[in-house]
Amino acid sequence: MPKTKSYLKVPSFQAMHLTDERQSLADNVYWTLCDQIVGLVLKPSSAISEKLISEEMGVSRTPVREALARLASHHLVDIYPQRGTFIAPLRQPDLERSQFMREALETALVTRVTKLPDCTELITKLRTEVELQRTFARISDLPRFYQSDEDFHRLIATYAGLPGLWLEIQRSKLHMDRCRHLALASVEKDFGIITLQHIAIIDAIEAGDAAVACDTMRHHLRRIFNTVNQIMELHPHYFDK
Repeated sequence: MPKTKSYLKVPSFQAMHLTDERQSLADNVYWTLCDQIVGLVLKPSSAISEKLISEEMGVSRTPVREALARLASHHLVDIYPQRGTFIAPLRQPDLERSQFMREALETALVTRVTKLPDCTELITKLRTEVELQRTFARISDLPRFYQSDEDFHRLIATYAGLPGLWLEIQRSKLHMDRCRHLALASVEKDFGIITLQHIAIIDAIEAGDAAVACDTMRHHLRRIFNTVNQIMELHPHYFDK
């Protein structure tokens, strides 16, 4: 691997959830690499070096080896004896499983918040995120648009009374998030559709209509499937053959 490759980018998952001192070195390496894999800093099918990661992160090879084994168990890297370690390509079964788990959790959460006795504060915060998304879309700030999208969904988990579940959702949707990054960077042209779907979710929550909120969230989350074929045509080398 070229010596210019850096593994020291601050990971957003770690920064948001895993910064306390109890996290092990292996955890830190795992989340740093995970964030770069999901964000496509480390490209599908590219080789990675255990030795170089160890040197750049200032840790021994043992936590790196543990982190890579964990990433392999989550189908994010492929380890081949005598050949090396590679970022896993995107695979259809992983995408489908990732989407299924996210949809199951988020439709349950949005149903739960429709039953809140007072959701005024949540509605205000969700509408604020939509306005931020419109601004970020207008100035083509994709990283902040993506983060605001994440914050929108995290708010629903928090106000459903299950804030810790958001980390589980993040873990479950890792593979689909790789696809989302590709979509935002290449085939997603109309961010207005995303914000309109967010508004529809907000309106259903505000109306206390659990059925509509659930259906709207499901439709919103399945939208990624509309772009998968386009992404495969543009980036066939990122997908498992």
